[in-house]
Amino acid sequence: MVDSTLVKKTADVVAMTSRVLLDALVPLIEDLSNQMPEAERYRRLLHTLRALFPGDATALLRLDGDTLVPLAIDGLSGDTLGRRFRVSEHPRFARILAREAPTRFAASSDLPDPYDGLVKGVSGHLEVHDCLGCPLIINGRAWGLLTLDSLDPACFDGIDMASLQAFLSLAAATVSVAERIDTLARTSEAERQRAEVYRQASGPRRREMIGSSAPHNRLQEEIAIVASSDLTVLVTGETGVGKELVASEIHALSPRADKPLISLNCAALPDTLVESELFGHVRGAFSGASSDRRGKFELADGGTLFLDEVGELPLPVQAKLLRVLQNGQLQRIGSDNEHKVDVRLIAATNRDLAEEVREGRFRADFYHRLSVYPLVVPPLRERGRDVLLLAGFFLEENRSRLGLLSLRLSADAQAALLAYRWPGNVRELEHLIGRSALKALAAHRERPRILTLTAADLTLTGDGAVAPDSASAPVLAAPAPGADFREAVTAYERTLILEALARHDQNWASAARELGLDRANLNRLAKRLGLK
Repeated sequence: MVDSTLVKKTADVVAMTSRVLLDALVPLIEDLSNQMPEAERYRRLLHTLRALFPGDATALLRLDGDTLVPLAIDGLSGDTLGRRFRVSEHPRFARILAREAPTRFAASSDLPDPYDGLVKGVSGHLEVHDCLGCPLIINGRAWGLLTLDSLDPACFDGIDMASLQAFLSLAAATVSVAERIDTLARTSEAERQRAEVYRQASGPRRREMIGSSAPHNRLQEEIAIVASSDLTVLVTGETGVGKELVASEIHALSPRADKPLISLNCAALPDTLVESELFGHVRGAFSGASSDRRGKFELADGGTLFLDEVGELPLPVQAKLLRVLQNGQLQRIGSDNEHKVDVRLIAATNRDLAEEVREGRFRADFYHRLSVYPLVVPPLRERGRDVLLLAGFFLEENRSRLGLLSLRLSADAQAALLAYRWPGNVRELEHLIGRSALKALAAHRERPRILTLTAADLTLTGDGAVAPDSASAPVLAAPAPGADFREAVTAYERTLILEALARHDQNWASAARELGLDRANLNRLAKRLGLK
C-alpha cells in the first residue's frame, strides 16, 4: 500500500508549487489587458522568470531573419542589448530554435556559449555553466527565444518542466499582445512599408540605428514623420554622427522603399565630374566619354537620391540641380533631349549652409529648396548611455571577425567610454573598438577564448582627446639635424595634409576646411607633394 503520509506530502508540495506559480503569473495575465511600453512589459516578463526559476541571467531575444536581437535582459552586461547574434555563428542558439521544447546544455557541453563573460558583476573569465533555452512559438513559427543562465552547473536540476511550459505559454501571449499593440499603433504608410521590407529582406542587411536615449528617440520620431512624405530632407550634424544611416532609414520607411536608394558623395569627385555623375552624358560629350551613360538621377528614378557633403557642390551645378528639383527634368551632358525623373532627394552636410549662403559660397534658392525639412543628428556626446549600446554592436561585429568566443568591456572601459567627448562621434567609436580589439588580441601570446578590453586598451582621456600613444594622434616629426630647409618644409606640409586626411577619413573637402585651404588649392598642393 502507498504510504498515505507520503501522498499527503506530495499533494501539499504540488499545491504549494501551483500557488507559487499562480501568484507569479496572475500579474502577467493582468498586464495583458493593460497598456504599457513594450520595454516595461518585457522587463516584467523577465522579472517573473527569474522569480520562478532563479539563476544569474535571463534574456528575451527576437528572431529577425538569421539574427537574434536582444529586446530585454536581466543580469547581463548592458552592452548585450546592442549586440546582434547571427544564429549561424552560435550553435547553441541554433539548437534551441530547432526544437519546440526547452533545451538544456550540460556543463560539459563543448558548444560555445554566447553569454560567456557577459554575466553582470562577475570579474575574470568565469564562464556560464548551466544554460537553458526556450523557443517562443507564435502562430506556429519561431518568434524568438528566452534564455536562462547560471554559473552553478546544477542550478536547473530540479526545474519543474510543467511550470516552465506554463510560463512559456504566457510569455508567448505577452509577446503576441505587444506585437499586436505595436502593429495597431503603426498607422502611416511609411511604417507599413518598413514592416514589409523587414519580412521580405534577404541578403545583406542595412545597418540599423541603435540607441535608446531621448535625443535618439526624438530623431527616430522625426524620421518616421518625414519618411511617409516626398519632402526634400536636409540632414545636418557633425562628422561621423551617421547622417548616411538617417538617409537610409528615411528611404526604408518611405513608400519608395522597394525602389533604389542611390548615393553620391559630392566631396569625393573633382568639380569637372560632378555634373556628369548627377545628370549623365552622351557619347563624345567630352574627352573620354566613349558611350552614353545615365547619371545618378536617372538611376534613382522612382526612388531616392542621397547627396552626401552637398555643401561641396560648385555653384553652377547647384543652379542645374535646382531646375531638376523644381520640374523633374534633366539633360545629359552633350544632349538636347530632356529626361523626366521622379526622385525624392535627401541631402547631408556638416557645414552651416546658412552661413555659406551669407558668404556667397552657396545659392540661397538652392539652400531653401534643400531645407524643406531639416533634420539635425545629435552628436554622440549628447546621447548618454547609447555609447554602450553602440559599443556592444561593434564588439559583436569584431568578435565575429576575429573569431573570438566573447569580446567584452571591463567596468573601467565602460566608464571611460561614457566619460569621453567623442569628437569623431559614432565613426570614431567604431574605429576605436576595431583598433583596440586587434591590438589587445595581438598582445596575447596564446589566443584567448574571452577577450576583455580595458580602459588602457582604449587609450582615451576624460577630456575627449585621444591619448598621445594612440594611433590616431597626429605626430609631426622634427627634421633631422642639417636637413635642407625646403625639404623640411615639404615634409612638414606633407605630414600636415596626411594627418588632416586621417582625422577626416580621407575626406579631402573636410581636410581642406580644417587647414584653411580651398579644396582645389589643396588638390594642387597634394599633387605637387606627390600625395595624389
